[in-house]
Amino acid sequence: MALRARALYDFRSENPGEISLREHEVLSLCSEQDIEGWLEGVNSRGDRGLFPASYVQVLRAPAAEPPPPARYANLPAGGFEPPPPVEPCPLPAPFAYPPGQGSDDDWDDDWDDSSTVADEPGALGGSYPDYEAAGGGGPGRYRVSTRSELSLGSRGGARPPGHPHPPGGGAKSSATVSRNLNRFSTFVKSGGEAFVLGEASGFVKDGDKLCVVLGPRGPQWQENPYPFQCSIEDPTKQTKFKGMKSYIAYKLVPSHTGQQVHRRYKHFDWLYGRLAEKFPVISVPHLPEKQATGRFEEDFISKRRKGLAWWMDHMCSHPVLAQCDAFQHFLTCPSTDEKAWKQGKRKAEKDEMVGANFFLTISVPTGPGASLDLQEVESQVDGFKTFTKKMDESALQLNHTANEFARKQVTGFKKEYQKVGHSFKCLSQAFELDQQAFSAGLNQAIAFTAEAYDAIGDLFADQPRQDLDPVMDLLALYQGHLANFPDIIHVQKGALTKVKESKRHVEEGKMELQKAEGIQERCNIISFATLAEINHFHKIRVRDFKSQMQHFLQQQIIFFQKVTQKLEEALHKYDSV
Repeated sequence: MALRARALYDFRSENPGEISLREHEVLSLCSEQDIEGWLEGVNSRGDRGLFPASYVQVLRAPAAEPPPPARYANLPAGGFEPPPPVEPCPLPAPFAYPPGQGSDDDWDDDWDDSSTVADEPGALGGSYPDYEAAGGGGPGRYRVSTRSELSLGSRGGARPPGHPHPPGGGAKSSATVSRNLNRFSTFVKSGGEAFVLGEASGFVKDGDKLCVVLGPRGPQWQENPYPFQCSIEDPTKQTKFKGMKSYIAYKLVPSHTGQQVHRRYKHFDWLYGRLAEKFPVISVPHLPEKQATGRFEEDFISKRRKGLAWWMDHMCSHPVLAQCDAFQHFLTCPSTDEKAWKQGKRKAEKDEMVGANFFLTISVPTGPGASLDLQEVESQVDGFKTFTKKMDESALQLNHTANEFARKQVTGFKKEYQKVGHSFKCLSQAFELDQQAFSAGLNQAIAFTAEAYDAIGDLFADQPRQDLDPVMDLLALYQGHLANFPDIIHVQKGALTKVKESKRHVEEGKMELQKAEGIQERCNIISFATLAEINHFHKIRVRDFKSQMQHFLQQQIIFFQKVTQKLEEALHKYDSV
């Protein structure tokens, strides 16, 4: 006899292997035995997968069960075979993002350091036994913990010593907020789940605090009190190992120090990897793409420098990224001080405020009027998700159109204008066969017109460098940002799902209100950070596209003024004929 269950609430699948449920929907269960709070079954649409056990009520069949409805007629008579026992998924490290974008250079010079985070005791998420034994955090450092004194369930949650299992008598302690079964989701890997469930604990220095404040457009990152810019200039080819290996070094000049340093692309790539790991709810701009061949060609070096300049501008403009220790080390460490570079690099790689602990560093507004309506937050995030999808589509379309138009200018338009010029030149040469003196002026004017059209063809070929290429560089940078936001939104959505689940448990009397409020408070922190990042994105988007569109139109005007000037010069040649 097939096991069945009725959905008590709507459930929307967010990860592979899950299925969506509709309230009052009847499902077929593969087994009545739940797997760490999840059941496997088939919904009314024929989708098979996992769903939360707390969302359904198992239907106990009477002694004489009536025949199943027609829509289940295609199910096997004996029901589904129970699945084999499933091993509990091992919990991942506090953070396990893929490595950085890689590098087109080797890490085999003196800038590199063979040690890694894994080689150092206490790295990334390690405990602080000696510090705690000392009995305090010292000046400017304080302990923050989200650990709950209640059991967090059977899937590895923290429990007080001496209480390996929750007490059996209290009904409110029997329910817990379930963990995501997909341990590879961004919500899990970023540490967002562990933070929301109250498992983060660490020491936060004053300098590590990231403040969200309420601005005119809602939550926003607190502005950098010491804003600065950094130029990227003079890419030069350098060698090492007596000329056996070559690379390009870029000169960086930060405005707040005025001291120039030289960095290779691999140093940019190392920094990107560190920042992408540390800031799961911040859109770290993507670096320009790598290229396996032609790395020393002038056009490629120029294009990469422009891409790195856009990247640097967005880094310096972000209130959080600009003040990050790893970024400041990258900008200020002298190029010749190998020891200082290695020390700063090792410090960044041993940063303990990553994963779940990163969220401890976020400080949000408190007091009257500072709380968030989670339903409104969800609506804003959904609206931004729709916006980013549409912007991504339009950016791809514009990039394709601009690229195609630039190709036509460089090849087609130049060729066509020069073909016209060549035709005028042939006409002039034919007229020169007439030796009459009164036709000499006409012949010269037509020949000048031919030269004008030839020059206009060259203007068309050179113009994309002035207007379309900068637009495409900007689009490439923003396509990187748009690729980041699905993961950022997923972290916020995952936190919101935990809040909804905890509220249901409270309504059913299965969870204490205090514990549910803790989950909501931690979800608020993620929501504040997400909305702050969305606001920052819109702010720089308006700034960048306003500036770039002005530049584009200015260059277009200059271009057509040059074309008009060539034509007017040719026209004046006929005045004396």
